[in-house]
Formats: sequence, structure tokens, C-alpha cells
Amino acid sequence: MAMATHLLRNASTLWLLRNCRRSRPLTLARCLHLTPCVEKKVAFHLSDIGEGIREVTVKEWFVKVGDTVEQFDNLCEVQSDKASVTITSRYDGKITQIFHSIDELALVGKPLLEFEVADEDEGESSTSSSDSSDSDAVPAAACGASIAAASGARHITPATPAVRRLAKENRLNLAQVPPTGRNGRVLKGDVLEYLGKVPKGTNVPHPTNLPREGAATAAAPAAMPPVPAPADRVEVLKGVRKAMLKTMTISQQIPQFAYSDEIDMSSLIQFRAQLQVAAKEQGLPKLTFMPFCIKAASIALTKYPILNSSLDLASESVVYKGSHNISVAIDTPQGLVVPSIKNCQAKSIVQIAKDLNALVERGRTGTLTPSDFADGTFSLSNIGSVGGTYTHPRIMSPQVAIGAMGKTMVKPRFNDKDELVKAYIMSVSWSADHRVIDGVTIARFSNVWKEHLEQPALFLLH
Repeated sequence: MAMATHLLRNASTLWLLRNCRRSRPLTLARCLHLTPCVEKKVAFHLSDIGEGIREVTVKEWFVKVGDTVEQFDNLCEVQSDKASVTITSRYDGKITQIFHSIDELALVGKPLLEFEVADEDEGESSTSSSDSSDSDAVPAAACGASIAAASGARHITPATPAVRRLAKENRLNLAQVPPTGRNGRVLKGDVLEYLGKVPKGTNVPHPTNLPREGAATAAAPAAMPPVPAPADRVEVLKGVRKAMLKTMTISQQIPQFAYSDEIDMSSLIQFRAQLQVAAKEQGLPKLTFMPFCIKAASIALTKYPILNSSLDLASESVVYKGSHNISVAIDTPQGLVVPSIKNCQAKSIVQIAKDLNALVERGRTGTLTPSDFADGTFSLSNIGSVGGTYTHPRIMSPQVAIGAMGKTMVKPRFNDKDELVKAYIMSVSWSADHRVIDGVTIARFSNVWKEHLEQPALFLLH
């Protein structure tokens, strides 16, 4: 039986060779060139990820040796000193080696891992005839023309099945896609870039992807003209910004520490509402919380005058100020300015409110005078009018302390009966010069200030 099968195969082979000489349609098989497909190992190098980064730490691998991946599949996550970056695959193939373990350093330009990819390079075709008869020989040009006519295509674009499937799903002719892969191969990224799903220039052409001499190349789409980058602009500091530069540079030389707390403003909200009518009768269209905060600070400064002082470094002494000239940060069209309300220790809440409104109005119109800024002894800033809770305000020399109030927000709190109630909570942040003020002093000062805001009836005693 085996002998019969062997003889039958030999007979079929002889019949096929004999008909290859006599039948012209079968001679096309003699001109076909089969592209060998062999597996080739390719090293995947860590590309330059910008920002001048030369090394990264491997934080996580998404693949292991033996895994098969496609283009743009996630390979690993690396961490630099500035950002975390996910590295994706440029090839379709099998992972054969991983060069770095987790938490090891990887250098830019060095191999991360190794792929086993299909190498489909076309060899040089040669045409030969086994018959010396002119009538039996088939010219190479005629053979090529017959193949073109039979296949209906003049050129077969190199691409993997996954890329061809992607092109088919988008009804795209691969011959129209500019290739960047090895030896003119169209990659998945080339298709996505052509379809506009990734930015132009994402795929860097392979060094072997050069046009062959005499070969027709597909016309690449016209590149968009580069958009000019906006020019840098240099602006000389002047006015309020120049003054802020000088003040904050000096402030940076002061050793400052911070203290923060929360204030329950619920009682003060009700107390202020009861005073609104009386305030309007005295010429105040609206009574805000700021005059209460300023008066409470003045009361606390009376008990702790070290916060209303200045430091004389030359004589290594502290100068206690008699007046409470409280500086208030005001947002104006020209920038943030800090004029002061003079002699707050001798003024009522309504008088302080009127002085504050006058400063705000002069600040908006740009009519503040040097005397408005002179002789400040303590500072308050209401950053909560813009937003935010806690901050770290900077001391304005020669003062030794400053406070900043955050935004009042509704929060759940427990009352004296352990009942959950709605409370209006405001945060406050203090900064003090640690050369003359310790943490206990600023905490006690803050407690007195807090006590008057949470129990506004205490203002009647002053």
C-alpha cells in the first residue's frame, strides 16, 4: 500500500512538471516568489521621554517572558524624578527576555526587553528556465504582467494580519498609508496616525525604511504648516509688584512658624444679622465679618502685646507698639495692597467698619496715600473671600505676626448635648516670628481671638 502511494505521488509530480512546459497558465507558478517568514529577535530600547531624563526606575511589568503582544500594548510602567510613564510596544511579537526587574534603574537608549518578531524581508528574485526552447520559455516581464493581471494589484504592502484587519475595519487601502516600519512595513501606529487617532509624527521611521531606487512610493499627505510658538514677553516689575518683591524678599529672612485653628461662626452670624439694621442707620450699607475679626485681634493684642511689636536687630531689643494699627490685605485693580486701620484699640466695631470701607474704596480708585500704608503693627488677610481654607501667610517686616482667615463653610459638629448640628466653620492660619514669639503665646492669643468671635456678646465688655 505504501509503495503504491509513493508511485502515485511520483506520477503526479512528473505530470505537473510536463504540463508546466506545455500549458501557459500553469507557467505562472514558475514566476511566483514565496517570501520566507523567519523569526528574528529584536531588542526594544528605552526611548527618550523628554525633560532631560537619562534614567528611570521600573515600577511594574505588564508582560512576562513568553507573552505575545501587539503594537501599542502596554509593556511596563517606569518612574522618573518628575513623572510616571507607561511604555508601549512598537512590535508585534513574542517576549523572549526582560532585562530589568522591578525597582531597577533603566537607562535611556539601553534595552528594556527582547522581542521575537517575524522577519518578512523580500529576497532578490531570479528568473530561470529549464527548457532551452524559445516556444517553452516565459519572459520575466510577461510573467510579472500575468501575475499583476491575475492578482489585480501591482504592489503588496508589507503588514501584519493585525494591521490588515485594522485597515479592513476602517475601509482603508494600506498602499495609501506612509509606512515607518522596517523595510517599508506599515505598522499599527501608521494606520492610527493616518486615520487621525494619534498625533502626526508619533511614529518614527525605521532606519531601513528608505525608498528603493526606481520603486514607486505612495504620496504622503501634505504636512500641516507648523504653528509658530507664542513669543516670550519680558515685563519690568513696578508699582505694587515691585513693592511686593522687596517686601517678600525681606520676609524670607524671617524664621516663621505657623499655627492654625477652626472658629465656629454660627453665633456671630446671628449676632451680625441683628446689627445690620443699626449699622445701616449709622451709614453702613453692609456690615461684614472683617470688622469683628479686627476688633477681636485688637482685644487679643492687649493681652499679648508681644504680637504688636517689632524687632530691633541692631540693639537686639523688642519695641512694643502702643497703637494697634492693623494692616488689612485688600485686592485692587493694581494688585494686593495692605493699608492699615489706625488705633483700633480705641475704636468700636462700627468705626472700624467705616475706616475699612474707606480704605477699600480708595484702593479701588487708586487714591491710597503713603500714610495709609505707614506704621502698621499687625496684619490680617481675608483669603476666604476668594476661596480656600488654610494657608501660610508671610510676615511683613518689621511686624512679627500675621493672620489669614479662610472661607466659612457649613460642617457637621456636636453641640454640648452631643447632638449633631449644622455649624458654620471658619479656619484661621497664623504666622509668627519665632525669634521673639513662641508657639504657646500664639496659641493663647488665638484662643482669645477665637473666644470673642464664638461668643460675640463679649464685645460689649470693650
